[in-house]
Amino acid sequence: MRNLINILRQVSIIGIISLGMTLVIISGGIDLSVGSALAFIGTLCILTLNKTNSILLSILVALLLGALIGLINGFLITKGKIAPFISTLGMMAALRSLSLYINKGGSISGNIYSFTKLSNGEIFGIAYPIIIFIALTIIINLLLQDTAFGRYTISIGSNEKAALLSAINVDKVKIIIYALCSTLVSISSIIESSRLNSISSASSGVSYELDAIAAVIIGGTRMSGGKGKILGTFFGVLILGILNNTLNLMNISPYLQGLVKGVIIIVAVLIQKKE
Repeated sequence: MRNLINILRQVSIIGIISLGMTLVIISGGIDLSVGSALAFIGTLCILTLNKTNSILLSILVALLLGALIGLINGFLITKGKIAPFISTLGMMAALRSLSLYINKGGSISGNIYSFTKLSNGEIFGIAYPIIIFIALTIIINLLLQDTAFGRYTISIGSNEKAALLSAINVDKVKIIIYALCSTLVSISSIIESSRLNSISSASSGVSYELDAIAAVIIGGTRMSGGKGKILGTFFGVLILGILNNTLNLMNISPYLQGLVKGVIIIVAVLIQKKE
C-alpha cells in the first residue's frame, strides 16, 4: 500500500497535466508546450515568492501566467490559423529559452521553507498532491461528461465543420480548452516547485509532454480527437506510474524508459486504428 501511495504521489504532477492534455486531444489538438511552461511558470512563481515573501501571491501569479500562456496558444491556433503542433512547438522553444535566460541555465530556490508544505504536507497519510490530482480528475470528468462545454469539446474533435454548422463557437471553445490546459500545468508547476522549494530551467518539465500524451493515449483517447474519457486518462497515468516503478525495481536503465513509453504510444495508436 505504501508503494502504491508513493506511485500516486509521483504521478500526480504528470497526472494533472494529462487531464488538460486529454481535453486538448479530444478537441483534435495537441499541446507540446506543457513541459517548458511548467519550468517557466515555476521560475516566475519562485521569483515572486522571493520578492514578495507571499506564498498566496506567488500561487496567483503562477495561475494567471498559466492561463495567459494557454490563451496565447489558443489565439495563435484559432485566430492565427496556425496548426496546434507548430504553435505549441514554438511556444515550447520560447518558454524553455526564457527559463534558461532568467535562471542563467541553472536553478532557482525559494526563500520561504513553508512553501514546501504545499507538496509535502499530508492529510490522514495522503499527500496533498494526490488529493489535488483526484479532486481535479473528478472536476474535469464532470466538466467533460455533464456540461455543454464538454459536449462542444467532443463535437469539435469529431467534426469541426459540423460543430460550426451547429452554431458552436469553435474558436471560443478551443481558446478555453488551451487556457484550461495551461492553468492545470501551472498547478503542476506549483507542486513541482514546492516539492524541493526550487525549479531547474534545464531539467524541470523535460519530456513531460511525452508522458502526458502517453497517459492520454493509454487511457483510450483517440489521437485524432472526438473520443476520450478523463477516467481513462487517470488509469493511464497509474499504468505509466506502475510501469516506471516496475522498471526501477527491476534495475532497468532509466535511459531505456523513454523507449518503453514510445513503444506504448505507437502500439496504443495502432490498436485504436484497428477499432
